Amino acid sequence: MSIENDQQLLADIGGRIRAIRTEQSLNLDQLARLTGISAPALSLIETGKRDARLTTLAKIAAALRVPLSTLLDDALPGADARTKDASQGYDLGEYQ
Repeated sequence: MSIENDQQLLADIGGRIRAIRTEQSLNLDQLARLTGISAPALSLIETGKRDARLTTLAKIAAALRVPLSTLLDDALPGADARTKDASQGYDLGEYQ
């Protein structure tokens, strides 16, 4: 993944967290109390400026009462979320 892809991934996950949080009428301070993660740290995660650990994302998902996969799933609703067929091979050119 490139740096741009990494940043987009963080922004997408953060956006999902914020959307779910606001849908549930929670503010950052309330989510902070539920997770044990500071409100400023949560804000950085939601804006894609902090790369949250998997354990942190799991705490957030639990507090929001959604499966962790909901935060990580980049498929659009109704889209086929299966991975590409591995028989097509992998492009390892940049790793050689």
